[in-house]
Amino acid sequence: MTATAQTRASKVPAVTLGFWIIKIIATTLGETGGDELSMSLNLGYAISSLIFIALFAVLVAAQISARSFRAFLYWAVIVATTMLGTTMADFFDRSLGIGYAGGSSILLALLITSLAVWYRAEGTISVDTVTTPRVEMFYWGAILFSQTLGTALGDWMADTNGLGYARGALVFGAGLAIIAAAYFFTSISRTLLFWSAFILTRPLGATLGDLMDKPMANGGFNLSRLYASLILAAIIVSLILMLPQRAGRHPGTSN
Repeated sequence: MTATAQTRASKVPAVTLGFWIIKIIATTLGETGGDELSMSLNLGYAISSLIFIALFAVLVAAQISARSFRAFLYWAVIVATTMLGTTMADFFDRSLGIGYAGGSSILLALLITSLAVWYRAEGTISVDTVTTPRVEMFYWGAILFSQTLGTALGDWMADTNGLGYARGALVFGAGLAIIAAAYFFTSISRTLLFWSAFILTRPLGATLGDLMDKPMANGGFNLSRLYASLILAAIIVSLILMLPQRAGRHPGTSN
């Protein structure tokens, strides 16, 4: 039979400007929310990570089981990965004493490995093809590693290199601006640019979150982590309601 082209909807949102705005705010919430549990409530990085692992498992199972795109469910999983990424990165870097450089190197290797396995299995790592449970598992695994890596990079840049949170955020913001310019003015792979931007939004959010809640003596604004998290969560909910939320689509074939 002759193959005819069709369009299949995925369960991840189309990558628009609204997507990136919500993603940056979600990563900022991940930093303040993760620190609220591990630091403000004194649960520590290990216990906090276990709590977020359980939350992530429940939410990602619901996301994969869903039959269609659900905006609030999708972004809830993203926030869960950012919070888990925050506490896991801190556990690796601080509790295990690996340090920011060592932790970032390990997490980068894990991310590259997860993307390589995905590519080997599917022949692509484009988010436009996230339409089956198997590809979704690859997708969420890569996202979790990218969020954890981004946290480590943000802390490394702000703390170890002495840039501070505000200047660290400017550095990562500039990196995103360069990627955006490459998207509009070059023919560089869109898939490569997507994952590069996705990774960089996390350290940007990490430095912005630290800028909000760290003591003034350390270069922060000393806001309550709980209040900052609640405000950020309210902003995300408002943006999901106000900004267009539609599933990404990609061409498929059927016999």
